[in-house]
Amino acid sequence: MKAIRVHETGGPDAMQLEELPDPTPGPGQAAISIEAAGVNFIDVYFRTGLYPAPMPFGLGLEAAGTVSAIGEGVRQVRVGDRVAYTGQPGSYATMNVVAADSLVALPSGLSSRDGAAAMLQGTTAHYLACATYPLQKGDHCLVHAAAGGVGLLLCQIAKKRGAMVIGTVSTEAKAALARAAGADHVILYTQQDFVAEVKRITEGRGVDVVYDGVGATTFEGGLDCLRPRGTMALFGQSSGPVPPFDLSILNWKGSLFVTRPSLIAYVATRDELLERAGDVLGWINDGSLSLRVEHVFPLANAADAHRALEGRKTTGKIILEP
Repeated sequence: MKAIRVHETGGPDAMQLEELPDPTPGPGQAAISIEAAGVNFIDVYFRTGLYPAPMPFGLGLEAAGTVSAIGEGVRQVRVGDRVAYTGQPGSYATMNVVAADSLVALPSGLSSRDGAAAMLQGTTAHYLACATYPLQKGDHCLVHAAAGGVGLLLCQIAKKRGAMVIGTVSTEAKAALARAAGADHVILYTQQDFVAEVKRITEGRGVDVVYDGVGATTFEGGLDCLRPRGTMALFGQSSGPVPPFDLSILNWKGSLFVTRPSLIAYVATRDELLERAGDVLGWINDGSLSLRVEHVFPLANAADAHRALEGRKTTGKIILEP
């Protein structure tokens, strides 16, 4: 098998393509012949050392492909099943051994490319809109990076739930994508003060929830966009981590709630994983949720994929294919 591995944290060139022995699944595990792997900002956090991992390690947390072997006691899948997963490391590879409990069957007709593209970002958008702050008809939400992979899906799911969606983007081209995904209002943060625009759009009320995957550059302003007792859902930090702050600020700004959710806590059981992934994959398969795969790179060019992602040159999803 071939795999992208990191022996020393650093820039994109820290990733090395290596040949390794084919893995054998143990009890409760399955071997997957990978056909597509998703690229996500969390991979950058591991590569740079922001999220520490024992060296050397394989990158990538989501993929789709075919079950090639199963270990003892596995009942969830059979050899030959087409599956997708997230939350299992080592997915930038031609093969991976993962927990069988993490595998979700791909609907008939859904490609491995779409399955890999949807698992992490799609289930993230699902838990944010349906559980972290379960949007209801008439709610107002602010989605930062609305033309990104999570953002485009989150805008669509928010509209499915009846919310009014405000999105922030950096360019007119990205604004068009956000509007196509259902955003009612789009703010170009490079040209406008997003706090002032949110207050104008909501006639001074503020939004019920801010979904923030950007972090350092948007967090403080996001708090000022919330109504009293509103919720800040900080699910990422593409611009860097939010520095420590005095919690009494939440009191002064209106008894606000702040949460730092992660996908693993929202798919803690197999039933919950199957529910979230089933919704997302089913919506994509029936056409009611649009998935944008913008770039497909060969596995060997994983460094170029990371450069594109970190350079904010992408919208939607980046995929690696062996």
